[in-house]
Amino acid sequence: MEPAYDHRRLGRELELFGTDPLMGAGLPYWLPDGAVVRHVLEEYLRDVERRAGYRHVYSPVLGKRELYEISGHWEHYRDDMFPPMQVGAEEVVLRPSLCPHHALIYRARARSHRELPLRIAELGGMYRAELSGVLGGLTRVRGIQLNDAHVFCTGEQAVDEACAALELMRRAYADLGISAARYRLSLPGAGGKYVDDDRLWRRATEVLRDVLHAAGVAYEAVEGEAAFYGPKIDVQVVDAAGREATLSTVQIDFHQPERFGLRYVGADGGKHRPVMVHRSVIGSVERAVAQLIEVHGGAFPVWLAPVQLVVLPVGEAQREWAEEIVRRALACGVRAEAAGADQGSLGARIRAARFVPYQVVVGEREVQGEAVALRLRDGRRMGSLSVEELLRRIAARVAARGTALWESA
Repeated sequence: MEPAYDHRRLGRELELFGTDPLMGAGLPYWLPDGAVVRHVLEEYLRDVERRAGYRHVYSPVLGKRELYEISGHWEHYRDDMFPPMQVGAEEVVLRPSLCPHHALIYRARARSHRELPLRIAELGGMYRAELSGVLGGLTRVRGIQLNDAHVFCTGEQAVDEACAALELMRRAYADLGISAARYRLSLPGAGGKYVDDDRLWRRATEVLRDVLHAAGVAYEAVEGEAAFYGPKIDVQVVDAAGREATLSTVQIDFHQPERFGLRYVGADGGKHRPVMVHRSVIGSVERAVAQLIEVHGGAFPVWLAPVQLVVLPVGEAQREWAEEIVRRALACGVRAEAAGADQGSLGARIRAARFVPYQVVVGEREVQGEAVALRLRDGRRMGSLSVEELLRRIAARVAARGTALWESA
């Protein structure tokens, strides 16, 4: 039985995203309303990361094969990578991960202990050669826009930095209206896909256990789910069909700092190896939007909604005032549209706008009083308001983020 809110069906019904066989399986495109959601989500992430002390970078989606040989991806992760492309005498690869690029950014110059922790973040593209049988909607794709970051720090700073990353995730989940199903400590399993260094695995696992205990988080340890280079904390969510997936991660990595020869000069004047903390607040933008569609059934929180305000003139005589309200709203940064009488009866237009947080009906009384009659998408009627009061309330609600639809003045 199909779940009540399947993002693949609802996302197409709401015209958020689509696919085309000529673009290829697992490579969805974003339609205008979906692009709004994605853009707002990305700007939100950049904002909360800046406030948490992260510096943002851009790095190429291509790298020489040698880069991934050094990082260990070529040895341990090659089956999930696209094949190399020959460019002259070089082989270049679509990157499967951002961490090798950030390691190169770190080592671009000498580093001092005074710079640590150094927090580097990027919303960047990466590519994984997923088999066609596992692709679906936005949850399993081949082109991924990842909310990724790497913190280069001393060993003494690692627990605090990883705990801070978990706190960022808690805040983002509250703002987005997402709930964590459980926390998982993902450990290595049998087989040769993991880096063979028991000492590093033990150290990294001990750090993550300390993080979970310091954060007061209940967790389950599961073997066989670690990254090839180290253990991780996975924040698990459940979709509308009851399927569990990883949305957010925190990882401790001693492997890549060693492989790339990363150093910093300590207070003692000596050279020391930093710890690399990998962290992703919401994982991929694609999977996060899929989760948002299913959790909210298409009725996004006000600050994320593609259209925040729809203006519904009763008839043609009210069109001019309706369009003036839209102009004022757009000038205030509120995403607004008018749905005129040429688009159907008032009842039909209200039903069509059922996912829009705020619906204002404009009749002759509102035109005369230069006001609006407000109704919320949950059916509540808020009475008559001035346009200035309405836009002030909406702007305050957007700035507060979260999932509340309306608050008293």
